[in-house]
Amino acid sequence: MTRPGNRAGRARALLVAPVLALALLLSACGLGTSGGFSRSGRLAGDLAGVDLSGARIAVGSKSFTEQLVLGKIAVIMLKSAGAEVSDLTGIPGSSSARQALLSGQIQMQWEYNGTGWISYLGHSDPIADPRAQYEAVRDEDGRLNNLVWLAPAPANNTYGFAMTESTRQRLGITKFSELTGLDPSELTFCLESEFNNRNDGFEPMARLYGLDPDSVQRMIMDTGAIYSATAEGVCNFGEVFTTDGRIQALDLTVLEDDLHFLPNYNASPVLTRDVYDQNAAAYDELFGAVAPLLTDQELIAMNAQVDVEGREPADVAYEWLVGKGLIVEE
Repeated sequence: MTRPGNRAGRARALLVAPVLALALLLSACGLGTSGGFSRSGRLAGDLAGVDLSGARIAVGSKSFTEQLVLGKIAVIMLKSAGAEVSDLTGIPGSSSARQALLSGQIQMQWEYNGTGWISYLGHSDPIADPRAQYEAVRDEDGRLNNLVWLAPAPANNTYGFAMTESTRQRLGITKFSELTGLDPSELTFCLESEFNNRNDGFEPMARLYGLDPDSVQRMIMDTGAIYSATAEGVCNFGEVFTTDGRIQALDLTVLEDDLHFLPNYNASPVLTRDVYDQNAAAYDELFGAVAPLLTDQELIAMNAQVDVEGREPADVAYEWLVGKGLIVEE
């Protein structure tokens, strides 16, 4: 399963094809992004004095819902600060978005520290402590690629296993470690094929928690189908992404990964060094105000507005920023 889910997100290896595709897109008609119009406002409260007049910056994102919402948040904040912003959100594929940043076609995007560490920097083992994981990515990507990782959001869009509220009440569990106390007949899992087969996926996770992966029932299906299958009781435990809006919409509960097997995927604003250095204090202040507010529940709610209610990511992002008092309407 790529990161995240149906969102062609955090690929575990940088492939040649996406890079070639990016080159073709750049030479033909740009990045092939969704872009579109985003309203801006006026910075409010403690941010009112931040001024990026004269700054020019192209903001990118990947093409799945959460990345579009985060990308639009960045676009709106930068425009509201007076910057001239090119909206290149919606780049198809993790590899293409990364190459756009490395090549300077975009100068900012939100990125996940687990993706940076494993997919882009090539490490096989995640770092369990969220702060240590962020600092390791920040330092190495800065040294090797001249990229600046700003402080991360608390939201962690990692893998998880969810169950319905009725299943939670019936089984009386909240943690993955508690699965060992269940009758084997209750150990039914809906999984996407990649996570089922990866050497850092379901089987090593099960073994860490004392489960025999060969003794549980596994149903392999497309990522999008897992949410509805779990909600309908096809399996007791479905593989999900922990900030997906369907968790809230389907009233699912995510089991706590209490032995911390799963990698951390906290999102940070990432900028090219040359652009960051021109207005470092302003970028620090802007995104230092935004990032701490992006909790799991905030992203789940915004993602649900897009995926469940069919709203536009730009509208969801704008209303969230107004609601948090970061901008006011002009």
